[in-house]
Amino acid sequence: MKPFIYDYSLEELQEWAVSQGEPEFRGGQIFDWLYVKRVSSFEEMTNLSKALRQKLHDEFAFVTLREITKLESKDGTVKFLFGLHDDHAIETVIMKHNYGNSICVTTQVGCKVGCTFCASTLGGLKRNLTPGEIVAQVVQAQKILDTRGERVSSIVIMGTGEPFENYEATMKFLRIMIHEKGLNIGQRHITVSTSGIVPNIYRFADEDTQINLAISIHAPNDALRSKLMPVNRRFPFDDVMESLRYYIAKTGRRITFEYALIGGVNDQPEHAEELAGVLKDMLCHVNLIPVNYVPERKYVRTSRNDIFQFQRILADKGINVTIRREQGHDIAAACGQLRAKHMESGAR
Repeated sequence: MKPFIYDYSLEELQEWAVSQGEPEFRGGQIFDWLYVKRVSSFEEMTNLSKALRQKLHDEFAFVTLREITKLESKDGTVKFLFGLHDDHAIETVIMKHNYGNSICVTTQVGCKVGCTFCASTLGGLKRNLTPGEIVAQVVQAQKILDTRGERVSSIVIMGTGEPFENYEATMKFLRIMIHEKGLNIGQRHITVSTSGIVPNIYRFADEDTQINLAISIHAPNDALRSKLMPVNRRFPFDDVMESLRYYIAKTGRRITFEYALIGGVNDQPEHAEELAGVLKDMLCHVNLIPVNYVPERKYVRTSRNDIFQFQRILADKGINVTIRREQGHDIAAACGQLRAKHMESGAR
C-alpha cells in the first residue's frame, strides 16, 4: 500500500522533492495543487514535469473516499458515509450556519471509549485513521462547497472516535489544516473534543496553539460518569478536572464542557447544582446537548422543560451555558448512527 499524499506536511513534501533531485519549491507547488487548486490526480499538476508527476504517482496515493450514503437535512446539514480503501466506513458532516460552513470530521474507524449513549462505540474500534484520511474529509467537503462558491469556515473534531487516542495523526491533521499556504483554517475556528484522555490533555496544553478544546463531561461526579463513560475508570473525574485546570492556566483559553442530557439519568436539578459547584470559578462554557435517540441504547430525551430548568440552574450559579442548536435531526444525526446502520448489513 502506497502512503497517502495527504499524510505529508509542506515541509515533508519539500524534503521529498529535494530527495528526488528537484528544487525545494517543487514541494510547495505540490502542496498548492493539493490544497489551493484541490486536484484529484497527479496528472493535473501541470506545472510539474511529466517525470516528476510519474514519480508522485509511483510513490503516493490519493485517499479513497467512496460515497456510500449521502443524507441531506431540511436545515442544510449534509451527512456522508464514506467507504475507505479497506472497505471500512466513516462519517463526515457538513453543517451550515449563519456564520459559514462547519465540517465535523472522524478520526477513527469505530471507537473504544464506550459511552453508553453513543452509536459510535457499537462494534468497537477497528483502526485509527491516518492524518491524510482525516485531511481528505475536509478536502472532499471543500470540493463540494467549491461548487457553491463557499468555503470551509470551521472544523470540529467531534465525529466517530477519540481524537486523543489517535493523537499524533490528529495533531498532524491540524497543522496541515491551519497552514497559511493550504486551506488556511483559522486556529480559533477549530475545536477538538475529547472524552478525557488525561495525558494528552496535558500534551495539548503544551502545544501552544489557539485551537479550542472541548471535553465530553456528561456527569457532575465520578460515579455517574463511570456508568455513562467507561473511559472514566481509566481516567477518573478528578484527574480529568485537574488536567483541564492545567490547560486553562497554561493557555488562558476557555474550555467547552459538552453535557448530553439523558432523561432521568443525568438531567435532574441536583445534577445541575452539583455540576455548577464543580465548574465554579473555571474559565468555561457548558454546551447542553439533548441526547439523540439511539435504538440500541434505549435512552430517552430530556423533556423541553427539564432542559430549560437545567440551563437556568447553571446560569443562576454564574455558569456560562447554552443549549446546542440541533442540526440534522431528520437524517440520523447522532454520531455513528449512519455507520451502525451500514454495519447491520454485514459491512465494515
